[in-house]
Amino acid sequence: MQHFINVILPIPLEKLFTYSISEPESQFLQPGMRVAVPFGKSKIYTALVFEIHTTPPEVYEAKEIHKILDDAPVVNTLQLQHWRWISDYYMCTLGEVFRSAMPSAFLLESETLILRNERGEVDESDLKDDEFLVYEALQHQSMLRVDEVSAIVDRKNVLPILNRLIEKQVILLKDEIYEQYKPKLVRYVKLGTAYQSEGKLEELLQSLTRAPKQSQVVLSLFQLEVKDKKPIKITDLEQMSGSSKAVIKTLIDKGVLEEYHIQVDRVNYDGTAGDLDLKSLNEHQQKALDEIQGSFDDRKVALLHGVTSSGKTEVYMKLIETCINAGKQALYLLPEIALTTQLISRLQEYFGEKISVYHSKYSIHERVEVWNNVLTKKAKAQIVIGARSALFLPYSNLGLIVVDEEHEGSFKQFDPAPRYHARDAAIVLSNLHGAKVVLGSATPSIESYYNSQTGKYGYARIDRRFGDVLMPDIELVDLKEQTRKRRMKGHFSERLLEEITDTLDNGEQAILFQNRRGFAPIVECTTCGHSPQCPNCDVSLTYHQFKKQLRCHYCGHHIALPEICEACGSPTLDTKGFGTEQVEHEFKKLFPDAKVGRMDLDTTRGKYGYEKIITAFEQQELDVLVGTQMLTKGLDFRNVSLVGIMNADSLLNFPDYRAHERSFQLLTQVAGRAGRTQKRGKVIVQSFNPYHQILKQVSTNDYLGMFKEQLYEREQFLYPPVNRIIKITFKHKNYNTLNDAAEWFAKGLRTIFRSGILGPEYPPVARIRNQYLKNVIIKIPLGQPLGKTKNSIKRIENSFNAISQFRSVRVIYNVDHI
Repeated sequence: MQHFINVILPIPLEKLFTYSISEPESQFLQPGMRVAVPFGKSKIYTALVFEIHTTPPEVYEAKEIHKILDDAPVVNTLQLQHWRWISDYYMCTLGEVFRSAMPSAFLLESETLILRNERGEVDESDLKDDEFLVYEALQHQSMLRVDEVSAIVDRKNVLPILNRLIEKQVILLKDEIYEQYKPKLVRYVKLGTAYQSEGKLEELLQSLTRAPKQSQVVLSLFQLEVKDKKPIKITDLEQMSGSSKAVIKTLIDKGVLEEYHIQVDRVNYDGTAGDLDLKSLNEHQQKALDEIQGSFDDRKVALLHGVTSSGKTEVYMKLIETCINAGKQALYLLPEIALTTQLISRLQEYFGEKISVYHSKYSIHERVEVWNNVLTKKAKAQIVIGARSALFLPYSNLGLIVVDEEHEGSFKQFDPAPRYHARDAAIVLSNLHGAKVVLGSATPSIESYYNSQTGKYGYARIDRRFGDVLMPDIELVDLKEQTRKRRMKGHFSERLLEEITDTLDNGEQAILFQNRRGFAPIVECTTCGHSPQCPNCDVSLTYHQFKKQLRCHYCGHHIALPEICEACGSPTLDTKGFGTEQVEHEFKKLFPDAKVGRMDLDTTRGKYGYEKIITAFEQQELDVLVGTQMLTKGLDFRNVSLVGIMNADSLLNFPDYRAHERSFQLLTQVAGRAGRTQKRGKVIVQSFNPYHQILKQVSTNDYLGMFKEQLYEREQFLYPPVNRIIKITFKHKNYNTLNDAAEWFAKGLRTIFRSGILGPEYPPVARIRNQYLKNVIIKIPLGQPLGKTKNSIKRIENSFNAISQFRSVRVIYNVDHI
């Protein structure tokens, strides 16, 4: 009987692909193991076994697999169920989920190499022109790749040529599969076995009297052995003896010392193993904890609504402690990598080595190690802290998921697929594991708060700050009035400058928030009005003063700052608008003695970018921190007494149904960084429209008022949470083709759904990387079955793809679009 496996390939295929396997392979293989399989004309992919069966494919002949890559499954069955749900719900393929979920080191890529056949007798006259070109190229190079051969002969399909060359014994093919993950090995050293006895040792030291440096190394080795009683690293021996690598190498070559390697994890915790006891909770925190436990007993997701600095983290820690004591794993999800830096040190004080961290700033190898630690249930992976990708790790006994700052937009993945929301996917994952979920925020998303009001979620509230510290005093400053009275210095109002001066005089710190990086978003010629645009996208180029260049924040295109206007040749170039770089620049002019740092995407590119800035600010090496929304998310700075919001209008006036909710959340969160210890903090909000409803609600901390108002508006216009939304984006490089395609698709949708179809419409930035974009939004009432709706949309897409001129148009689905 023939055996087959269905595999998931890391490419966007609608169906699983089938390969044939032998009887022994079918006994050995299990779902979740990786196999290398041939796919297409010359590619080898890493695929994941989904199921093993005996039914041959009807349409094609099943190929054999290339080789088996694992001894045991690297993905478990619960993960596969979760992936299946993500691919169904978010309308993408299993292959895309697989590619996104696995660390890239697990996805081997093959390169077929073409080598010269040294043994073959080649008759040059017998070679055709294109064959001769390949043969000649191999005289100059030891090997070629398939794509290089393609370029040499100027043909896409080069397999027939390669096959003829193999037959004529001109070339050999070598399939190289790169195993990308390499364990980290540390070099250790010990005394050679020949010198272990005392007599031999004495002889050795006698013989080394003329080589003082070598003698010093051997003596240092003994000192380290006596002192530490553990294996000795070569680097430690170098330091202790004050000698060079060369001296140690000479001793290893002589056999006096022996070198050996020990495999270690790249992410290590060096402190004392969690020797602190958890802080005892105050009455408000304890009450919230009891309410959360009550929700868990009713098998509900719990929403913890605690004002900024109310001590939500302590409540999470109690829950994590209970979970670990029950022998289960805990997952702590955060929206921003910057937050993990601060939180890790807090959690390590209590839980020591039980913590693993997983996010995109970690290297491939570090991510593989965390994956393996979770898979093998190592003690150091009992608590996993991470950004949204940490959802995909191979948990086997998850007991608790904490989603901190659950309202954050960063939990939603935008590109590439799967475009999932980590908060919602975490709730589904918890159902599969029978785990508990707690969502925490000072400004919950309207959906989550709505769910708690309708009884779907449990609800707990802490409305006092920890230690009864007062909420910050929020003051609104009218920029229109200040500008009219000529009281502005650059982008700083008189009121903000007074407060900054007082703060610095008192030895306290301040945060300045401006949600735009760079120096200025627009450079404009004051003579003719021309402003430089990106050639690939429909946006103006942002001026970055530090590098004296104009950059596009969508595609990365950049040019040097022109001296004169490209349109009229006048040297009258001026900047409009302002970003964090300009705020920092103006601040340095106004306060030359103050130390200022900046935290935005430009300054946090490196692996330790966040850590350096946050640590410097925590240790008060900086007086003022200027930054974008990275600053707003749950960071805890003890000495900050002032927060300045440079311009609140840029948040409010945004073409999006969530703009007001987001503004309230962002402004409340950034205000919450002020006055987290005894002294009351101050927040200055600069705006041209200080009487805006949202700004009033922020200044009085009126979350309920904002919620009721926003919910009423959304009920009127049928937006979430009273409706579901699917956004379909069409992408193509030809403007007319895109218009026709989007119109055709929208017409198909209207025929089926009749109402609730908006568009097609161009987004605010209608061209990115030379691709035009057009959106259609589908509003789905809560009573309408979501699965049937998606199937109807997919049927329209199948008809759409059957039209030849539309086949090249990309269709992107974004379910629960934020």
